[in-house]
Amino acid sequence: MQSEHPNIDLIASIDTTDIVSNSDAFHTDIVWRFFNPNAPELAGSYKGISGIKEFFSKVRSFGGGHFAIQPKGAWAVGDELVVVQSRNRLGDGDSETEFDVVVVWRVIEAKIAEVWDIPAVQTA
Repeated sequence: MQSEHPNIDLIASIDTTDIVSNSDAFHTDIVWRFFNPNAPELAGSYKGISGIKEFFSKVRSFGGGHFAIQPKGAWAVGDELVVVQSRNRLGDGDSETEFDVVVVWRVIEAKIAEVWDIPAVQTA
């Protein structure tokens, strides 16, 4: 992601393979929201660092342990919101699936407070 705003830098620093080490980037009451009609097992509002860790663990299990986020662009919307477009990949080799995602991040007082994770259902 190209740095244009401190909130984009904050989001770019997140390592989804080790959410606990990034816990200082999140408000303690962070909520990560996800819905995809093709993956109802993942749907929900994941609360706190433990919830986000659980979410990414579930996502990786869908890909046999393989999950990659390939950011395509990031835009700050005022001082509070950031929109990130990415192409994500689940699986490895012949079982690999790619899909488009838009994630909306709410950053309050330099910490991530809310996330809306919106995968496209027609690109997988």
